[in-house]
Amino acid sequence: MEHVTEGSWESLPVPLHPRVLGVLRELGFPYMTPVQSATIPLFMKNKDVAAEAVTGSGKTLAFIIPILEILLRREEKLKKSQVGAIIITPTRELAVQIDEVLSHFTKPFPQFSQILWIGGRNPGEDVARFKEHGGNIIVATPGRLEDMFRRKAEGLDLASCVRSLEVLVLDEADRLLDMGFEASINTILEFLPKQRRTGLFSATQTQEVENLVRAGLRNPVRISVKEKGVAASSTQKTPSRLENYYMVCKADEKFNQLVHFLRNHKQEKHLVFFSTCACVEYYGKALEALVKGVKVMCIHGKMKYKRNKIFTEFRKLQSAFVHRCGRTARIGHGGSALVFLLPMEESYVNFLAINQKCPLQEMKVQKNTADLLPKLKSMALADRAVFEKGMKAFVSFVQAYAKHECNLIFRLKDLDFASLARGFGLLRMPKMPELRGKQFPDFVPVDVSTDTIPFKDKIREKQRQKLLEQQRKEKTENEGRRKFIKNKAWSKQKAKKEKKKKRNEKRKREEGSDIEDEDMEELLNDTRLLKKFKKGKITEEELEKGLLTSGTGSVKTDLGISDLEDDC
Repeated sequence: MEHVTEGSWESLPVPLHPRVLGVLRELGFPYMTPVQSATIPLFMKNKDVAAEAVTGSGKTLAFIIPILEILLRREEKLKKSQVGAIIITPTRELAVQIDEVLSHFTKPFPQFSQILWIGGRNPGEDVARFKEHGGNIIVATPGRLEDMFRRKAEGLDLASCVRSLEVLVLDEADRLLDMGFEASINTILEFLPKQRRTGLFSATQTQEVENLVRAGLRNPVRISVKEKGVAASSTQKTPSRLENYYMVCKADEKFNQLVHFLRNHKQEKHLVFFSTCACVEYYGKALEALVKGVKVMCIHGKMKYKRNKIFTEFRKLQSAFVHRCGRTARIGHGGSALVFLLPMEESYVNFLAINQKCPLQEMKVQKNTADLLPKLKSMALADRAVFEKGMKAFVSFVQAYAKHECNLIFRLKDLDFASLARGFGLLRMPKMPELRGKQFPDFVPVDVSTDTIPFKDKIREKQRQKLLEQQRKEKTENEGRRKFIKNKAWSKQKAKKEKKKKRNEKRKREEGSDIEDEDMEELLNDTRLLKKFKKGKITEEELEKGLLTSGTGSVKTDLGISDLEDDC
């Protein structure tokens, strides 16, 4: 297997500790990667480093080795509670990987203690573990580390512990900022001593990353490492040995194509990404039933304690499918990626090639694929849990699609909802604002009352039946009673009307539809009148008269229903 190397570890200008070299030999790393050979000497000479290199280029060792060497060269040995180095990374999974690699190197040096602080664990236990065992090297996610600085009342004065800090590393800095951790990073930086070495590692060099470099690093040496065969002018953001493919297929063909592909590649590990947690839950269940002979594991952001366990288990398996975690083509190894696109989304291929420097090759639609959508429907009819997961997945997908960052290509108004619903194996269309007022002649709901679908889990079904019985009883008791609805104050009615109009206008904008000029003019007039009333320039009577005059032009909607009546 081809590996891009830059000489042996012994060729470094600053010699490494013999036990560090021993660990490198045990792990099977006889040579350095370009980012390692460029970064390690500078870091060890007490320089701040801002390194840009593609994912999977060996950045982890580029900061773990200097950390150990710098701490080994300290004149005064670190005490148990003194923190010598902090590594901050955006996700739990990355933190777990780094902590695991670090443990190989700290094993020969029992004088160093390391600790992992990530979400999904009990913070009280993290405090107790630090007080008992210490943490000379901390590997953490930003949120948990920030939280630990606030645990003084529990006996952890972390602000005092970090006064001895020698090295700070911000790994995957671009992702740290993309995921919204900028405020946490800035808070953490305020606690740290200025006299430290800082390493910032990222796959891309954005303006936000540049701002962080200026704020957190002192006269940094900038390193940009390109892969072998990649032009210096290129801004490639993926490993060169990663082959990227795309497949264009209709919404109701996508699941069949996915299953067919996975069935034909059972001997390989796969990472299957979905846009929402609900989609992960639903399709994870579906793949488990329809792709036999493999281990299927679901992982997403809403999982707490299970997430870390699943990720560890996946890494130990020889073949498995996993959702929403991990990467491929790392440290010179090969890998492939496949993205499924709808016909209307094909221009995304050009967008990625031009804007993201990520070219994709087309993979033709696979032929003779089995139609598994009837099986999806059967699963939903047999178990209410599957039915509900499917409905939630569909709703979450549509809502996520409406908020897509690249909304010039991924436009909600272009979605074929009927085809999408068939692709999700839905029994009926859900009730949601995005579908309001739309007709779907191409979608045929099942001729079954979905209220009668039971849970396979007998305990859940018993609870559901109990709740239904309670609702029937309340309905019977309330029959014949005239519900008394207190008339709302006129001002509240008007406020409700304004709120509803603004909500409708916002939804129209999100769907990409044009707002009628008359409606916009009416809304603007009403807003002006309300502002005048608040400032005391007109009386309440004048406000009411103005609002009624403004609304006469559009009292009836396209359905012939009065807006005023609808609000009362």
